[in-house]
Amino acid sequence: KCSLNIEEVMILLTLKKNYEFQKTLKRGNWYNGNLISIHVEKNNKDLNYIGIAVSKRVSKSSVKRNRIKRLLREAYRLEEAKIQKGFNMIIAWKSSCPFELANFCDIKNDLGICLKKADLILKDKEEE
Repeated sequence: KCSLNIEEVMILLTLKKNYEFQKTLKRGNWYNGNLISIHVEKNNKDLNYIGIAVSKRVSKSSVKRNRIKRLLREAYRLEEAKIQKGFNMIIAWKSSCPFELANFCDIKNDLGICLKKADLILKDKEEE
């Protein structure tokens, strides 16, 4: 018998449908960093849903766009425990930023800055 603790397995809940993205983009507030911008909307649930967007203008190569998405997803995963619950978020890579600027350290720092601007970081987790 295998028992799983839900806290041990953190599943990334994602926005998948176009109307979910459009609703968050229209109704949500946005916060800019150097490389990314995040759009945040309250969802009245005890869970965060995340969407990641990287435009074709960044690179025509899907391999490069998917690498940026993986880096963004991992940066969010590492920050997830510090983030307040109950929001839909879209993390969008800025079209003006070329693929060559996509390194993990800068992305993680930029995401942290955007989340602080959005006031989504839990106060007791900020010191970690």
